Amino acid sequence: QVQLVESGGGLVQAGGSLRLSCSGPGSIFRLYAMGWYRQAPGKQREFVAQITRGGSTNYADSAKGRFAISRDNAKNTVYLQMNSLKPEDTAVYYCHLFTTRDYWGQGTQVTVSS
Repeated sequence: QVQLVESGGGLVQAGGSLRLSCSGPGSIFRLYAMGWYRQAPGKQREFVAQITRGGSTNYADSAKGRFAISRDNAKNTVYLQMNSLKPEDTAVYYCHLFTTRDYWGQGTQVTVSS
């Protein structure tokens, strides 16, 4: 059973920053790409960012220039640094891992006030 645990969400004013963290099992964490998704109320879950096991990154257009994904394989942790936050970034953020199936964390709430 793969368990992903997110942390770091919260309430922040527009223009502020947050850093999300996601920890996973060391036995497989470093072998796979990791990603972040988000789901706003009434909307579908959407891709935010991904980092390969080699460190290559990919971002949704909405995240480019403001968010940065990184990973620390020694700590089995992936991060999402979010800067210049906007009210439309308000959502539950989920950590994602795909091996032979999708694995999701429990989600962490990010609320950006205007």
